[in-house]
Amino acid sequence: MKALVFAAGLGTRLGEFTQSHPKALVEVGGRTMLERVLLRLRDAGVDDVVINVHHFPEQIEECVRAHGNFGMHIAFSRESEMLLETGGGLLAAAPLLDAGNEPFIIHNADILTDFPLHEMLTVHAAMANRGATLLVGERDTARYLIFDEEGRMRGWTNVTTGAVRPEGFVPDYATMVRRAFGGVHVFSPALFPALRAYNDSLAAAGAPTDSRGICRFSIMNFYIDNCAACDIQAFEPSAPYLWCDIGKPDSLEAARRMVQGQ
Repeated sequence: MKALVFAAGLGTRLGEFTQSHPKALVEVGGRTMLERVLLRLRDAGVDDVVINVHHFPEQIEECVRAHGNFGMHIAFSRESEMLLETGGGLLAAAPLLDAGNEPFIIHNADILTDFPLHEMLTVHAAMANRGATLLVGERDTARYLIFDEEGRMRGWTNVTTGAVRPEGFVPDYATMVRRAFGGVHVFSPALFPALRAYNDSLAAAGAPTDSRGICRFSIMNFYIDNCAACDIQAFEPSAPYLWCDIGKPDSLEAARRMVQGQ
C-alpha cells in the first residue's frame, strides 16, 4: 500500500523552531511528528511512501535515512523551485507514487491522530467509483465542508465571512451537515485527470507554475470546485479518537499533553 506525506510547509506559526527546522521534525512526546506519522502508516500496512519536501529538505531526508527508512520504501518529491501547497504537491508527487488503480493514503505531517486507518480504507473501498474519502469531525473552526445525508461533499463555507462555494451552491442545513477536515484522506488515482485539468485551468488563467507546469494550489480548493462531478465522501471514525493539528504553539503544547504517559 502507498501513502503520501505532506511535509513541505514552512510552519511559520511555530516561530523560532521552523526558522531552522522543518515543521515535520518538531517533537511530540520524544518523537518527531514525521516519525509518528510514518510509523502509523507502516502499522496500517503501508510499505511505499512519498514525502514532499521544500523547507530544510535535507533535514527530513537525513531523519529518514537515520531511521533506516522506517522499514519502508521512501521517496522524496522535492519542490525546490516553489512551494506547491497540497494540490500542486500531490500532482508533483504522482509519478513517484505510480499508484496504478489502487487508492492511497494522504497524511499531513502536522496531524497527530490515532483513529484506525484500516477502518477508513475499508469504508473507501466499499464504494465503487469513489474519488476520495476525507477524515472529518465536529470541531470549532471558521471553515467547514458541507456534506449531504449520504455523506457526499456538496460544498464549503466560511462561517466568519459567510462565503459559500462552489459558486451558486446554497446549503440546506435541514438535510446537510458541516464538518471540519482532519488532514487525512484516501485518494483514488481515477481523480488524477481531473486534478491535472484543474491545474491546467489555473495555469491558463495566469497562475505561476514551476518548470513542470505545476501550479501552487490547495487540494481542498480542488475538492470544493469538483465535488459536484467527483464522489468525495466524509469519514467519521466509529469510536472516539485523538486528534490535534500541531501547527500553532498552543496546539503543539496541547498535543504534547495528549501523549503524556503513552
